Amino acid sequence: MQNTSITKTQIAVMSVAAGVCVANIYYNQPILKAIAHDFNVPESRAGIISVLAQAGYGLGLFFLTPLGDKVDRKKLIIGLMAVLVAVLIGTTFVQSFFWLCIFSLLTGLMSVAAQVILPMAAGMDTQNRGRTVGIIFTGILVGILAARVFSGLIAEWLNWRWVYGISSGMVVVCMLMVQGSLPNVRAGFDGSYAKLLGSSLLQLKRFPLLRRTALLGALMFGLFCSFWTTLTFHLSGAPFNYGPDVIGLFGFIAIGGALLAPMFGKLADKGNPAKAQLFSGLMVLISIILIKIFPESVPCFVISVLLLDVGVQATQVTNVATIYNLDATAHSRINTAYMTSYFIGGALGSYIGLQCWSLGGWDVVTWQLLAFCVVALGIVIASPRPSPKKRE
Repeated sequence: MQNTSITKTQIAVMSVAAGVCVANIYYNQPILKAIAHDFNVPESRAGIISVLAQAGYGLGLFFLTPLGDKVDRKKLIIGLMAVLVAVLIGTTFVQSFFWLCIFSLLTGLMSVAAQVILPMAAGMDTQNRGRTVGIIFTGILVGILAARVFSGLIAEWLNWRWVYGISSGMVVVCMLMVQGSLPNVRAGFDGSYAKLLGSSLLQLKRFPLLRRTALLGALMFGLFCSFWTTLTFHLSGAPFNYGPDVIGLFGFIAIGGALLAPMFGKLADKGNPAKAQLFSGLMVLISIILIKIFPESVPCFVISVLLLDVGVQATQVTNVATIYNLDATAHSRINTAYMTSYFIGGALGSYIGLQCWSLGGWDVVTWQLLAFCVVALGIVIASPRPSPKKRE
């Protein structure tokens, strides 16, 4: 059986390690224009790097994270991080855009160490699972958002390649922290790898609640990724003409919102996920309306970034805290089913956002964001209201 207690130090290590790993997928967003210039490719083509990183993460979620129910999770985390270090070093010195695309895909694939950490934390804390999951998820969110600030500043001061070189060192430090502080967790699934993957898909069949939250998560994260991918192009053009350092600073605003995420995990612990989902969805809707009506207003963008990130992250924290109450013996497989859908949504959102940008710039992008948000709100409003503690 897994441990049922977790220390504050272990929570802190898990939160930091998860954030450092997942940040690698998002370093490219503020520096897409610099990468496009360096490799002499159009901006729309450079944007495929974001899509590949998220697609790699989705593939890793499906093919790698279920192993957390079959092998020692600590060893799996360290193994994934070790390969990630090698990939980041390769990215630092890559000279071909083709190989940059390959390394971006592999970066996403290995960064799923964060999604082995999340169910590990849920299994180690059975009493305050929502709060603990909220804290770990906050680490992931801060990693996602701080990635933009970090990469933007480093690219402006040094070069975009330094972003990945420095990150490889950060991952090594986190590997040592994980090795020194986390326990070995014995797996409970004895079947074959093929049966493990099949069981991950079976979780969607078992739980209608999981299907609904997976679709909701995919839509909200697709919206989130579409916004941040195209925001770089919008803010680097007229009338803003911002560099990567200034664009990255918008991540600071979003980090403040991410720190509110544990509060929504507590709401899930109290049995109020639907209320949190509706409230967060309305925040996202307001944020999109603001940037739709005032596309050239910096104050409106500041407010919108804050509202959008709080709303999207609150939805995800609520979803994750809720689904971990479905079956304690299948945390990794349930997490795989949900998060694979989640990051497929992110990859599709980035791709659709890029196509909308090519078709009509920011105006078309904001219509796409509104469409995603309205559909997500429709799912929340139309869904039944079962207790998150009760299996379906």
